[in-house]
Formats: sequence, structure tokens, C-alpha cells
Amino acid sequence: MKKTWWKESVIYQIYPRSFMDSNADGIGDLKGITSRLDYLKYLGIDVIWLSPVYQSPNDDNGYDISDYQAIMQEFGTMEDFDEMLKEAHARGIRIVMDLVVNHTSDEHQWFVESRKSKENDYRDYYIWREGKDPQTPPNNWGACFGGSTWEYDQTTEMYYLHLFSKKQPDLNWDNPKVRQEVFDLMTWWCEKGIDGFRMDVISMISKTKEMPDGDVNGLYGDFSPYCVHGPHVHDYLKEMNQKVLSKYDIMTVGETSGVTPEQAKRYAGEDEGELNMVFQFEHVESDGKYGKWTDQKFPLTSLKEILSRWQTELYGKAWNSLFWDNHDQPRAVSRFGNDSPQHLTASAKMLATCLHMMQGTPYIYQGEELGMTNYPFQNPQEFRDIESIHAYKEWCVEGPLSYETFWPCLIYKSRDNARTPMQWDNTEHAGFTTGTPWIAVNPNYKEINAQIQTADPDSVFHYYKKLISLRKQYPVIIYGSYELLLKDSEELFIYTRTLEHEKLLVVCSFSENPCSFQIPDEFQNATCLISNMTPCYSEETATLRPYEAFVLLKQS
Repeated sequence: MKKTWWKESVIYQIYPRSFMDSNADGIGDLKGITSRLDYLKYLGIDVIWLSPVYQSPNDDNGYDISDYQAIMQEFGTMEDFDEMLKEAHARGIRIVMDLVVNHTSDEHQWFVESRKSKENDYRDYYIWREGKDPQTPPNNWGACFGGSTWEYDQTTEMYYLHLFSKKQPDLNWDNPKVRQEVFDLMTWWCEKGIDGFRMDVISMISKTKEMPDGDVNGLYGDFSPYCVHGPHVHDYLKEMNQKVLSKYDIMTVGETSGVTPEQAKRYAGEDEGELNMVFQFEHVESDGKYGKWTDQKFPLTSLKEILSRWQTELYGKAWNSLFWDNHDQPRAVSRFGNDSPQHLTASAKMLATCLHMMQGTPYIYQGEELGMTNYPFQNPQEFRDIESIHAYKEWCVEGPLSYETFWPCLIYKSRDNARTPMQWDNTEHAGFTTGTPWIAVNPNYKEINAQIQTADPDSVFHYYKKLISLRKQYPVIIYGSYELLLKDSEELFIYTRTLEHEKLLVVCSFSENPCSFQIPDEFQNATCLISNMTPCYSEETATLRPYEAFVLLKQS
């Protein structure tokens, strides 16, 4: 197995709008990020993944880009970016940009030209189709943010494809000019000195020529068989690697919703010449009751099966990305742990133990290292997320579900749970801004914030700090093989990691009740590397307290 810096790194995702505001306009910005780099250096992370900071009209909070080589005015200037990059590098922290090239904003100059006429030079930069008739879209596909994937454009009396918002038209990657435009802008950023790309919905860039109606799943037809892992996606990624990626010492991770381990080996295989790793979403997307929406916790046996399959099937062949949450997911401790005051700290540490001891590169989403929780939404007017707003309208206001049925699902899974401001201290607005924040601050910020936790050696923050430090000390955590124990337990997640003369036993309780566990003979007299509680087990048995976790190291 090849050793690389990105396999040995811990990555921290920053959602700039909600991280730190430097100019009191209520919106996080680049200078704010620069001002908090020492905090991240103290935590011990190696890489920042920066959600989009490009110029954008913000229909989808920056994932609708109108200029790939300019900075969003709300976030600052290109000089601010250059300063942030320089200061990060000075602290040994790399910067990975978010590359959003499945689609652009409808305000991007390419699309402004494309919609002018059928003969325009930029017409084929996007995907245009005739309707079934003047009032009917080309097919029944439903967009990710609600409604049809097709938007009628009066100027040329045709429809354009948008798998997300109607202000996010999909690029036509079959056009070699489009691919070259993308490769050129990537090269421009690499020459500026960035350290890699997280590639947004990159598995959607190739579509089939045929675009028939999809099977109805929910309110619309499913576009996945025709737009996800399409016919030329690997050709285009190999071309990207050849023309750009291979020329720089950077890391790449692709967002590949719906990917299987077999497909992941093609996207991120050691010798495939495409990407370094991919994000898979089985463990965060397989639990929906109404589309993605549910208010039910994931069964632990299902969670273990999914994560263990990825651990074993990719081992030695491709590289895993490890995450519990991100800007598109609810808060990890609210979803997979227990965010009650009684159990929050223990379960946040337990979840961190479970994830960071697995094989792969861990990703920490801002505030996860503090145990930040879901927001207690009271009404739909509090949402800022386009997906949540549209879902409430389609499923509840105009759709088949009552408020009482859908509201618990919406507040449990809303992306806005992850987007409330970073909780820095116990001053007004959690120290995020001295202005009015663009989205409400979680009211628990006085109990959960960075100022308190960095000063408390028993905090969630310092537990994450220790986990990150352990990865740098023990290669078995990074490169060891994985084996699941007690696969049928709905309370305990236990596995081993093995590399040469070192073996780890990772024990995590997902239960709010005490659980007993027989410690394997080979771990008698083992060293406890880390524990979220003062260990109180004998050499033979452990009675785990609610959400207890510990890791034993056996060296031979």
C-alpha cells in the first residue's frame, strides 16, 4: 500500500458563511478564517477543505458559481484569499478547494450566452432539449431541490437541464470545449498554490444521450440511471488527471453519491489514474422514509454493515474517506449519538473514536470537534436552505403529508442543522459576529463553545486533539487492516485493526444503557490508548457505561 501525505492527514471542512465573520455583516468571510487558523493548528488538523468561496449569486450558498476565478464579494477579495493561503501554509496547513463543475450558475457568462440563441457559440456548453410538447418537459425527472429537472426558456423555446436548482444549469461535459475550460480553471488555481480539490457531485458529469422517463420515486421520476456514473465519467476523469491533477502534488476527493465499493475502485483505485478517494454516502443516505427525509435513527447493525463493507472491500485497492457529517448532513451527535445534556459529551467522543480509528482519511466538519448539535427549529420561516424550503413546500404545503408527520423529519435531516454559526464563545451570537448573523445561532452556545472547551482538558475538543495526535504516532491506525466483531449487536460497535506487530481493539457503545463485553484473550494486559471515560474494566470483561468508548493496543 502506497504511503502518501493525504492518507496520513486529518481534514477539517470549513463552511465559510458560518465559520467566522470579520466585518460585522453577519456573514463569515476569508479574513475570519485567517483569524482562526491558530485554533485549527492547535487542534492538529493538516488540511482545510474550503466550501465554495467563488463569486456566486448564492441561490445554493455558493454551489452556484458565476465566476470561478473571482471571490464572492461577501467573503472578501482575492487578496484576502491569497493571505489566507499564505498564513495556512505558514502553519503547515494545506487548503483544498471545492470544485463545482457539474453545473454553473445561470448568471455565469457561459450560460448568459448559451440561452441567447440556438446558434450561439456557447449553446452546447449546456444541455438543451425540446419538450414533449410546448407545455411538457422532455421527461419526468425530479430535481434534487424539488420540481422538474427541466426549465423552459422562452427565448429559444427549449428546456435546459438542471439536476439541482433551476439557477444551476448542468454543463455539457460531452463538449470538449467545456472540459478544457474546466481544466484551465483548475490549472489556474493549482498555479496559485492550492493543495487539491473536493469535487462536488463529480459522478454526475456524464449523462446518457437517451433521457427517458425515470421510475417514479416519491413525487418525480428518478434521473440516477441516466445521470450518475454515466457512460463517459471515467474517461473525463482520466483526462482531467492527465491534463491537470498528475502535474501537481495535490489531493482529490470526489463526491459520488450512490457509489458502490466496486465503482469506488474505479474512481479512486490506486492505479486507475483518476481521483485519490471518494465520498460514499450509504451510511448517511440509506435511512430515508420520504425521499431523504426521516426522523428515525439508523439501526446500528445496518450502520456497521455498511461501514465495515467499505473498510474491507477497499483495503489495499482504494482509499476510504471517513465522515459522520458535513454541510449537507445534520449534526453527527444529534443523529448517531445522543445530544441530551446528560450524554452529549460521552457520545460525541464515542463517535469520534469509532470513526478516527477506522482505515481512511478522517474529515471533521466545523463544530463537530465541540459536539455542536442540531438546531431546535420551531417554524419553517427559520430555514435558509433551498432544499429544506422546497421540501416543506412539496411534501407538506402542497403535498401528501401532514405537518405533524413531516415536520419531525424535516428538522431532523435539514442541511441548516450544519450551517448554524460556529460557536466560539459565550458572548452574543457565540462570538461569530458582532452584527446580525445570516442564520440563527444555536441557543446552546453558552454551554457548547470553543472558548470553554479549549480550556478544559476533558472536553470533546481535547479528545479530538488526542485522536489526531494518535494517528501521527501509530501507523496501524492509518494503514492497518480491519475486522468487525459482534456484527449482530445493536448496542456495541467493536472492531480490530492490525498492522505487522500492532493490533488495536476499538470498543464503542452506541447505547444509553450499560452493556457487557468479553474482552478477547489476546488483549489481556493490553495498553489503553484512549478512553472517553475513566476505564473500569477487568482484564476479562467490560461493563460499558452509556456511550463509553476505549481503544486497546497490543504489541507483539
